[in-house]
Amino acid sequence: MLAFLLKRLSMAVLVALTVSSLTFSLNFLSGDPAIALGGESATEADLQTIRETYGYDKPIPVQYINWLTRAVQGDLGQSHYLNQPVSEEIFQRLPTTMALGLCALVFALALSIPLGVLAAIRPNSLLDRFALTIAVVGQAMPSFWFGLTMMLWFAINWRILPVSGSDSWKHFVMPSIALGYYITPGVMRLTRAGMLEVLRSDYIRTARAKGVSKFSLLFKHALRNAIIPVVSLAAVQFGFMLGGSIVIETIFAINGLGFLAWESIQRADLPMMQAIVLVLSFFYIALTFFADVLNAWLDPRIRIG
Repeated sequence: MLAFLLKRLSMAVLVALTVSSLTFSLNFLSGDPAIALGGESATEADLQTIRETYGYDKPIPVQYINWLTRAVQGDLGQSHYLNQPVSEEIFQRLPTTMALGLCALVFALALSIPLGVLAAIRPNSLLDRFALTIAVVGQAMPSFWFGLTMMLWFAINWRILPVSGSDSWKHFVMPSIALGYYITPGVMRLTRAGMLEVLRSDYIRTARAKGVSKFSLLFKHALRNAIIPVVSLAAVQFGFMLGGSIVIETIFAINGLGFLAWESIQRADLPMMQAIVLVLSFFYIALTFFADVLNAWLDPRIRIG
């Protein structure tokens, strides 16, 4: 197990370094960052002052090492628009995005796993077709359109839920459903396929022949093995939802990290956008690593591979 952990950890570190170098390169996508900060009317003296202030006069490898060192210590730079530390604004809004992502993930798993199990128990039945229909609709329907539709009915016509904001749990109901329903088809189909494969295996037939109860057969023996790929997918999808929440947070005016990213793009606030990409990428890498560890704990065969 220790060798497996070290191997996965080294891979995570390499991916993190690659992501950090790509994130750092955002500074130079539009050319000289000093010109982007100073504007077209800036004189050469002004540009030189900007380069010295922000360290752009140093070689690029030195800039990257200095930037990465500060980022590891929690210093993600200074916002050009807000004129305050980027880390303060990000970590102030991050809990809202995390709460939205967790609520969406809980909704998706609570809907998709039972549907996948029931569909596998009765393949090609009416229930199976109903589950597959839900999967097809969820995969074809854009999350922003679904969110706007819910807003029209539940908030404007029926006035059951608030239109926008993040002040109470009611504000998270529609955004969580809109964000979570998008990943439901993948989880449901994977659960169904895994359960179908496990239920046809020899050890399940042996357990059934020994008189093991149906509940124990499904949830203690079959689901534990079928759920292993779902764990990896759920972790990856959670990271995806943190990054993809920008559309949902913008529609529902939720003051989270996604909405901050949209504001930063409008303001051309490069340090803020750079830090948001870095933080969300590191969350994605960490979630993938912990999913691998959890899978290895659930299935010892993975440690050998």
